[in-house]
Amino acid sequence: MFNLEAVSVQRLYRLIADKIAQKIRDGEFPVGSRLPGERDLAEILSVSRSSVREALIALELSGYVEVRLGSGVYVTMPREGAGLSAGVEAEVVPVATRPAMDVGPFELLEARLLIEPEIAARAAQNASKQQLASIRETQEAMSTGGPPDHLDRAFHAAIAAACGNSALEAVVLHLRDLSEASPVYQRLDKHFVGRKAWNAALVEHDRITNAILERDPIRARHEMYAHLLAIMARLREDFADNPSAISAPAKRKANSRKTHANAGGMSSATGVGGTHVP
Repeated sequence: MFNLEAVSVQRLYRLIADKIAQKIRDGEFPVGSRLPGERDLAEILSVSRSSVREALIALELSGYVEVRLGSGVYVTMPREGAGLSAGVEAEVVPVATRPAMDVGPFELLEARLLIEPEIAARAAQNASKQQLASIRETQEAMSTGGPPDHLDRAFHAAIAAACGNSALEAVVLHLRDLSEASPVYQRLDKHFVGRKAWNAALVEHDRITNAILERDPIRARHEMYAHLLAIMARLREDFADNPSAISAPAKRKANSRKTHANAGGMSSATGVGGTHVP
């Protein structure tokens, strides 16, 4: 009788993280140096910036790098025997939870983008008065400054519950569970979802709510789509160019480095261990 073992398909961002981690272990990216910019890494590796972004977050979780918003990504001293175990490698993770550890943040958002706009349109058409009241209540609770993550989940769950399809509702909740279980997603969210981003999301939630309450499925679909695109845009802000997250002195320091680099005739892509300022 054959003794078969499960085959694990490694996600692209994990492969990218492995490549960069190996270069760090080999000393090609010295401790304290700044990694090339995300655009440069994406071009060198012929992958999307989103995949590079996820890989860098995975490396941060494993202790290989430190993300400094407004400055860049810097190599740190890896832990003794460090692999990519903190939310990236799945060998010691229970099989039932491996999908949550593997699915990249932007894959999750793309999945939401495919289904939640249509769910919002269906909610505008099918919601009962009680369900409309629930959507309004969760939206108002967010506006009064409640816990963002908890209330954001409740808001989107209320819309899903009002769409008239329990299977679609279950998909929305499952995607949310995967997001909350993903260390990479949560760290990315921590870096980029501050008060400014949350205030923008509140405005987007208001527009979604108004469209649903006014029984306008076309506008509800459009507003949900715009909201999810805006989330993706916020999570794609450049690590080295995030003015909303850094102080004025940090901005001056970053600008000074950029001016110095330009004066020195640096090219748009650095070599190994370079300190490119995108």
